[in-house]
Amino acid sequence: MPAKITIKTNGSIRVEGDFELYDVEGRKFDLSGREKISLCRCNQSQDKPFCDGTHKTCGFQSEIIARVLPAKEK
Repeated sequence: MPAKITIKTNGSIRVEGDFELYDVEGRKFDLSGREKISLCRCNQSQDKPFCDGTHKTCGFQSEIIARVLPAKEK
């Protein structure tokens, strides 16, 4: 299954399917066979870049609604 990325209201970024995760230096994370992960958006997780649920207690709020992006400039 190709990667599916869901931005959760007041929560994490959920990544599911066939994906790989790398740090800024190009080192690949060993996800131990996981096909689903949640990434932190609130910047309060003790396990960054992964979500540890802290958004539920730190007051993080964000609602993202899908939209059409403007045409890419050439």
